[in-house]
Amino acid sequence: MRNITFIGMPSSGKSTIGVLLAKRLGMSFVDLDIVIQENTQKKLKDLIDEFGQEVFLDIEEETACELDVSNSVIAPGGSICHEQKAMEHLSDISTVVYLYISYDEMERRVGDYVARGVAIPEGYTLRDLYDERSSLYEKYADIKVDETGKHFDKIVDELLVILGGK
Repeated sequence: MRNITFIGMPSSGKSTIGVLLAKRLGMSFVDLDIVIQENTQKKLKDLIDEFGQEVFLDIEEETACELDVSNSVIAPGGSICHEQKAMEHLSDISTVVYLYISYDEMERRVGDYVARGVAIPEGYTLRDLYDERSSLYEKYADIKVDETGKHFDKIVDELLVILGGK
């Protein structure tokens, strides 16, 4: 089966659903945020605090573009949608799945977005970020899954049917 990449807002379940789907399909799981942390030996929040958002996005883009995996479920950070080269590479090597959640659900799940290390431009509100990214996720997605009212297991079952893995 082709690689699968999840995109979506922070807290949309990219890692959680990614791990569950990888297990069900017998695939590897790659969390791009963890790859970045391992490569830099720094937490994401520390990278953003120390170098700024633009440098963080450059690191994220470079890490995604260097990704050379097969039979894997990939979960990049929510900000990956801002990096065209990264998204083109991920689109070339995988089926891109947008995990859609409403703004209210995202706000409820994400909690303290600063402590979480969400890459948010200076002067932006969380709502501004949501609105901007939503259109980018739509642009790059091969498949969109609406999570409204669904538990993670139900979403995985739905994806198995869509992807032909069941």
